[in-house]
Amino acid sequence: MKTILRIALALFCSITLLQSNAQLTVFGGVQQTSALYNIRGVNQATEAKQGFIAGVGLKTLIEGPAYFSPMLFYSQKGYKVTFDRKAYPPDTGAKNNNTTIHTLELAPLIQFNFSKKPSYVFLRIGPSIDVSLSGTESFDSTNGKHISQKMFFDFGGYGYAAASAVVHLGFQHQSGFTAFAYYQYGLSNFNNADFGPEIFHRIGGIAVGWKFGSKR
Repeated sequence: MKTILRIALALFCSITLLQSNAQLTVFGGVQQTSALYNIRGVNQATEAKQGFIAGVGLKTLIEGPAYFSPMLFYSQKGYKVTFDRKAYPPDTGAKNNNTTIHTLELAPLIQFNFSKKPSYVFLRIGPSIDVSLSGTESFDSTNGKHISQKMFFDFGGYGYAAASAVVHLGFQHQSGFTAFAYYQYGLSNFNNADFGPEIFHRIGGIAVGWKFGSKR
């Protein structure tokens, strides 16, 4: 996990150095996070949880209305799930699970501006890779116990990293204020355990921020 984290930070730092004329944005927001969760092909009932994001983004012109807009941010995500069959992780005796996951995320997005005016609507699309920093989970067991524990990230447990497809729809004001709604569709299984559940993140939210320098 430390290796993946170093790679993500190195990539963003490299982009920053290469794009010396890039515009900087700081942002934060709230999100509803859940998961598509299935065990041996059978979908399990899930509930959303509230989380948040905070980070920085860069933007530099590619050509025409297209800009390269990489983002590096912290994301708190998770899900609640109720099982109708055994699953590991978290435990073969678990009846449900409530997770909170802390991640660092790198999203090299492409932004399209819909106007040449100082204030404009924009669309961002692209991939995202998150790195799991830590996590906790709590569940009720079939033996009547309620268990809270740290999540186990390994090749035989939860995954160190997960990939998503990302879309942002937002508005940039000429003052520097920016706001956007976003959705992340998990593409890779968050679970590494053999014969375990398939877990794909599903995240939607809104964020606001401030862009420094030129507002185009």
